Amino acid sequence: MAFITANWNPLGDAFYRKTELYEMCWNIRDELKDSLVATAPYGGPIALLREPHRRSPSSRPQLEIYSASGVAIASFPWKSGPVVHLGWSVSDELLCVQEDGTVLIYDVFGSFKRHFSMGQEVVQSQVLEAKVFHSPYGTGIAIVTGSSRFTFATNIEDLKLRRLPEVPGLQGKPSSWVVLTQDRQTKVLLSIGPELYVLDNTSCIAVCPPGLSQAGSIVHMSVSFSYKYLAVFTDTGHLWTGSSNLQEKLSEFKTNQTAAPKQMVWCRRPKSQQPSVVLMWERLLLVVGVCNDTIQFPIEEQSVLVGELDGARIISSTHQELLQEVPLVCQDIFKIASMAPGALLLEAHREYEKSSQKADEYLREIKEQNVLGDAVRQCVEAAGHEYDPDTQKALMRAASFGKCFLTDFSPSHFVMTCRELRVLNAVRDSSVGMPLTHTQFKQITLQVLIDRLVYRQFYPLAIEICRYLKIPDYQGVSRVLKHWASCKVQQKDLSDEAIARVVCHKVGDSPGVSYSHIAAKAYECGRTELAIKLLDFEARSGEQVPLLLKMKRSQLALSKAVESGDTDLVYTVVTYLKNEMNRGDFFMTLRNQPVALSLYRQFCKLQEQDTLKDLYNQDDDHQELANFHIRSSYREQRLEGRLSRLQSAVDEYNKAKNDFAAKATEEEMRLLRFQRKMDDEKGAGLLGLSLQATMEALMSLGLHKQAEQLYKDFRVPDKRYWWLKLKSMAEKEEWEELEKFSKSKKSPIGYLAFVEVCMKNNNRYEAKKYVCKVTPEQKVKAHLAVGDLEGAADAAIERRSESEMGAVLSRCSASDRLLIDKLNRARVAATKK
Repeated sequence: MAFITANWNPLGDAFYRKTELYEMCWNIRDELKDSLVATAPYGGPIALLREPHRRSPSSRPQLEIYSASGVAIASFPWKSGPVVHLGWSVSDELLCVQEDGTVLIYDVFGSFKRHFSMGQEVVQSQVLEAKVFHSPYGTGIAIVTGSSRFTFATNIEDLKLRRLPEVPGLQGKPSSWVVLTQDRQTKVLLSIGPELYVLDNTSCIAVCPPGLSQAGSIVHMSVSFSYKYLAVFTDTGHLWTGSSNLQEKLSEFKTNQTAAPKQMVWCRRPKSQQPSVVLMWERLLLVVGVCNDTIQFPIEEQSVLVGELDGARIISSTHQELLQEVPLVCQDIFKIASMAPGALLLEAHREYEKSSQKADEYLREIKEQNVLGDAVRQCVEAAGHEYDPDTQKALMRAASFGKCFLTDFSPSHFVMTCRELRVLNAVRDSSVGMPLTHTQFKQITLQVLIDRLVYRQFYPLAIEICRYLKIPDYQGVSRVLKHWASCKVQQKDLSDEAIARVVCHKVGDSPGVSYSHIAAKAYECGRTELAIKLLDFEARSGEQVPLLLKMKRSQLALSKAVESGDTDLVYTVVTYLKNEMNRGDFFMTLRNQPVALSLYRQFCKLQEQDTLKDLYNQDDDHQELANFHIRSSYREQRLEGRLSRLQSAVDEYNKAKNDFAAKATEEEMRLLRFQRKMDDEKGAGLLGLSLQATMEALMSLGLHKQAEQLYKDFRVPDKRYWWLKLKSMAEKEEWEELEKFSKSKKSPIGYLAFVEVCMKNNNRYEAKKYVCKVTPEQKVKAHLAVGDLEGAADAAIERRSESEMGAVLSRCSASDRLLIDKLNRARVAATKK
C-alpha cells in the first residue's frame, strides 16, 4: 500500500494529502474568474453568479446552482438588483445580498422563498461588503455600508438587526474584517491599516495581537471553521496565527508574498497535530503550518477554496480536491516501515490472501504484543477516514480477519462503520454530489444527511438509507414519503386523479404521514380538488375538517364532522359556518344535517335563545316555538310581558293543534291574573305560585271563599281540595270549623285522614271524634292512631283478622297481660276455623 503515501506531504510532525473528489461535471472553463461563487460547507451545493456587475437589461447576469460535483441543479437570469455577496444558510438556502441591503432567499432549485431588508438606512448608503456566517443561533449575515457602519443579524429565521457603533477613523470599508462568534456573542474584528479593532453591540476597542507589532498593514484575515483560531496576513508578507480572542499566538511566518492572497482559509481537523492555513494566489497554493514549515502547490487554473470542519476543498473549473491533514491512525498504518498494530494486521491479511505463511508470522507477532484488539480498532477507524472504496475494503477485510482471533470482540463499531461507509460512498457518487468525510458525517448526524437528501429530492436513495440503517419509520421512511408527497402534488403535468392514486399507493398507511398535511400543500398550489381527494385518505376527522373549512367546502366539512361523532368538532364547524354565512343559508345548511341541527339547538338553549326562536320559525315548528315562548315567559319580570309570552304560546299551540297544551296555558294565564288581583286586594304575595300552592296560601290567610272559588273555577279534584282544607284547618287549630267541614258532605278522602291529621297536630280529643266514622277496614288503624289498644283489639277480633291482631299485639307492653291473652285466644280460635 506504499502508493497511498505517494501524495503525502510532510508539514512539521504531520502529513497533508490532496484527495481528488470529482472531475467536475460542469463546463464553465474560466468563468470562475468573473463570477461570485458561494459553496456550502459539508459538501453542499455551489452557487455561481456570472458577471454580477453587468447591468444591461438585454444581457442579464446568470445565477446557476450546481451540486458539489458540478451537476446542474438550477439556472435562471438575475432580474433583481446588483448582488454584492452570495452565501448558503445552514439549511442549504441561497442568500443573495444586494447593494440596497435587500437579501433574497432561494431554495437549492432556484425557487424564490422570501426576502428581507438589512435596514432602511442601507438603501441610501449601499452595501459595500457582506458576509454570511453560522452562529449557535443559526445562519447570520453581516454587512458594512458606504457610511462605514456595520449591521448584522445572528439568525435570519428570527430577524433582529443590530447596528454596531461607529469605528473611529474608518472611511468606506475596512481593509479586512471577519465575524467572530465567541461565548454565544457575535462580534466583528476589523483592520484599518496596521490597527485591529473589536466591534460589539456597545463598543469599539482597539486590540493588539501578541507578536504582531511591526508587521505592516493588515490586508487579509481568516477565522477557523470553529471560530477558535485567527489568521492575519499583512502587506509585508507576514502571516500571524493565534487564538481568535487574541490572547495567544501560535506562529508567525514570512511568506515572501507581498500581494494579498485571493483567499485564505484554515485547514485543520479536530485534534490536529499541525493546524495550518491555506493561502491562494493566482498561481500558487501555500499551506503554512504553525511549525513555520510550508507546502507549495502550483495552480494551473482559477480555483476557489472552501473551508471545512476537517480540511479545505479546492474547486476549479475541471476538478475538485480535498486538502486535509492525514489522520494519525492512517499515518500509523500506511507510513513506510510502520510497526503499528493496524499496519501489521493489514499486512497479515494481505499475505493471507496470497496464501503465504507470513500471515501467521505477522499474526503471531501481534498476539505476542497483545495488541490484536488495537489492530482491529485501528483498521476500522482508518477505513472511516479513507475516501477510496478499495482502501476502505482492504482495511475492513483486515479488521474482519483480525476479529476472528478475538474471543471477546464487540462487533457493533465494526458493523456501524461498514454501514456508514456504504452510505457515504452512495452520497459521494457524482450523481448525488455530497463529498462528506466520515468526520463531517458524524458532526452533522445521519438525520441531517437524510434531510439534505430529501431537500435535494433524492427520495429513493433517502428511503434506501433509512431502511438499510433501520431508522424508525416516523424518523425515516415516513418523513421522506411525506416530503415526497408534498412535492408530488405540485407536479402540474399530472392529473388530480393520477397524483392521488400514486400518493395513496406509495404512502399507504405509513405511520407519521398526515394526508391532511399533503392536502394542505396541494391547496397551497391551487389544486383544491386534489386536496379534497387526498383528504378522503385521512383517517382523523380532526385533521380533515380545518382544511376543508379553509378551502370553503363547508358542507363537506360539516358532513365529515358529523361522521366523526366528535361533538366538539361539529360545534367548531357550526360556529365557523355561522360566522361565514348569512342567516338563511346557515339555517338551510343545518337543516340538511339533522345531527348538527340537534346539537346546535342544544347549544342555543343554553347560550342563544333568540337564535333558537329563529330556527323554529325557519322550520315552522309551532310546537317547539310554543315551548320556547313558555320557557321565555319565566324570564319575564313584569306580568304583562309574561302574559304576552303565554298568549304567543297559546297561538302557536293552536297552530300545532295541541288543544291540551293550549288550554293548560290559558288556565295558567287565568291563574296569573287571579293572583295579581289577590295581591292587589289582599297583599297575599301569590304571583308565580302553582295552583295548589295558591290555594294553600289563601287558606292559611283565612281566605276560604277565594280558595273555594279556585276549586270550582279550575275544577280541582275533590280529594285534593279536602286534603288542602283539612291540613290548613288543623294547622290553624280551627277544630269547630273542621268538624263542620267533615259533616258538610261525605268525605271523599275518608275519615282516617281526619284522625291522622288531628294526631299529627297533637289533638287526641278531636281525633277520637272521627274514629267512629272510619270504615271497618280502617278501624284498627284509627284506634291505634289515637292509642286505644282495647278498641283496636275489639275491632281486630270482630274482623277476625290475624294480621290486624298481630299489629295490635306488637303495640302491647308487658302490663297489658289480659289484653294479650284475649288476642291470643282469638287468634287460636280464628286459626281452628
